[in-house]
Amino acid sequence: MDTEPEIRTLGSRVVYTDPWIRLRRDDIERGDGSRGTYAVVERDDFAPVIPAASGGFHLVEEYRYPVGRRSWSFPQGGFPHGETGTPEELAHMELAQETGLRAGKLTRLGRLTASHGMTNQRCDYFLATGLTQGPPDPEPEEFGIRAAWFPRAEFEEMTRDGRITDDSTLAAYALLLLAERRGEISSP
Repeated sequence: MDTEPEIRTLGSRVVYTDPWIRLRRDDIERGDGSRGTYAVVERDDFAPVIPAASGGFHLVEEYRYPVGRRSWSFPQGGFPHGETGTPEELAHMELAQETGLRAGKLTRLGRLTASHGMTNQRCDYFLATGLTQGPPDPEPEEFGIRAAWFPRAEFEEMTRDGRITDDSTLAAYALLLLAERRGEISSP
């Protein structure tokens, strides 16, 4: 098996950094010898969580500044700057912060890359069941967030009518459908 990368990094410099991202500009050489540059957004990993109960899902709606609109999605996020932990701890934290829900059981659905053409970020996907309600504790960046439960059929309609446009939410649902099809989990 060939372990030599197809693109070699000749040099790298950080163009921008803040507590959430780091933008790097790399000088590269491709396998054919041609040279160029590549911009890479470095971000910490995150965890989307499917809170499932009573034949439906709990979703969160918040204003997403980069796209200029409110949108529904599964709860998701990363550790605050300087904090670390396991993907399971992150999933529990995000679920509680954004919805107030606590999961009696977390089932790992998979690990994917996010926008692999521009970032090194990965995401660990979980199904949360055995839910109990507690108080939410959103971060300041989640101002105006709200949570609501939707039956599964309406969730699917929301993906068609544009109320859900988040790729991580759709990837989570695809992983859930695949796990159900393989018989690894039953429909929540």
